[in-house]
Amino acid sequence: MNSASAKNTYITMQSKLLEDDEATCYLVEAISTRSKDENWLISLDKIKKSHKKIRRISIDRFYEIVFNDSRAFFKLCKALPTIIDDVLKENKNLKVKNTVFEELLKTNSDILSSLYLLAFSTYEGFTEFENKKWTE
Repeated sequence: MNSASAKNTYITMQSKLLEDDEATCYLVEAISTRSKDENWLISLDKIKKSHKKIRRISIDRFYEIVFNDSRAFFKLCKALPTIIDDVLKENKNLKVKNTVFEELLKTNSDILSSLYLLAFSTYEGFTEFENKKWTE
């Protein structure tokens, strides 16, 4: 997100808080450098701004709030390969050619573990891809 978009988003969130004092606004980061739920610190007109109800949150923590389960995003990601396989089996006309998978195979034969550990290594539950533990 560029600085102009960030500024506009933050100002929109501030407006929401003025309208509804019960609200909390979240900037959800689908791919974050780490698992987090923190105040969003931003510079508006060269002045640092932060509000406890304007948050930057990684997608795993967002799913935790929505589903009341700290492992909800992990469970979704764990289910995705099965879902994708089912869709591909039901739709024989779909052809998938993805060089990303080919590159991941060169690194590690377990594509799922490689992909998830690369993107979500600090998220709740994802170390289990490394340890091969699939407990719920």
